[in-house]
Amino acid sequence: MFNPMDDQLFYPRRSFAFPPAQYAEFDTSKVVVLPVPYDSTTDWRAGSREGPNAIIDASHFLEQYDHELQRNVYEVGIHTLPELIPAMQGPEETVERVRQATGELLDKGKFVVMLGGEHSLTIGAVRAHRERFDRLSVLQLDAHADLKNKYEGSRFSHACVMRRVFECCPIVQAGIRSMSQEEQEFIKEKGLRPHYAKESPLSEAEEKDIVSSLTDDVYVTIDVDVFDPSIMAAVGTPEPGGMGWYEVLELLKLVAGQKRIVGFDVVELAPREGPAACTYLAARLVYKLIGLAV
Repeated sequence: MFNPMDDQLFYPRRSFAFPPAQYAEFDTSKVVVLPVPYDSTTDWRAGSREGPNAIIDASHFLEQYDHELQRNVYEVGIHTLPELIPAMQGPEETVERVRQATGELLDKGKFVVMLGGEHSLTIGAVRAHRERFDRLSVLQLDAHADLKNKYEGSRFSHACVMRRVFECCPIVQAGIRSMSQEEQEFIKEKGLRPHYAKESPLSEAEEKDIVSSLTDDVYVTIDVDVFDPSIMAAVGTPEPGGMGWYEVLELLKLVAGQKRIVGFDVVELAPREGPAACTYLAARLVYKLIGLAV
């Protein structure tokens, strides 16, 4: 007899890493995944609004056991929320909506993983965390400095995200390889010390400097264009050069081992701009960082 509740007859609802049902309930899950499909300030190749669902779909094919951590990461409990609806009034209102949603989840004791969407969304997530963690700092992994004060008429463009973040807490930047004269002058004025991408991986001294520059409570924001385009072509604004998979993981392991990661986001995946391997990389990155942080 046909049973409409038989899970074996239907594709599962979108759920990051597709954990068994008992590890996906909201009340018992430590981690909550917040998808935000938004890319309204993108100025070249759009499509990052498709990133959250693409990452979640690709995550169904991950090995749930992490051999480095020697555990099934999903056992911390991973609940996936429906997509957050962007505000049609503009990016500032959408940022505020992200702040409110993230804050409510933090107040319920959840570790929030935001999946973008464009990088401007990070402003809202960081503001919510800063309201609850007095000594918060932000680690930005990105090809671009994103320190413009205003871009195309908006202070909440994806190109301004770290300028707005810097207004509320310290930032540490790694993987940078593109900026404007305005941003270079701002970096000098404020005494920032970005860690630029180069041919060789980060040295041990550079890794130590990055970690020591962070406060005890760290929010991590990862624009996937931090990776070299040879392994991450699916972005709206690709830059030549970039960090490698193991280089990024090594840095994240050091941060997680010496600091407390209190939340993170992975943004700017535009899945149509690259092969499926790019989306899978993003999904694995999210699962790995959940394991390291939680």
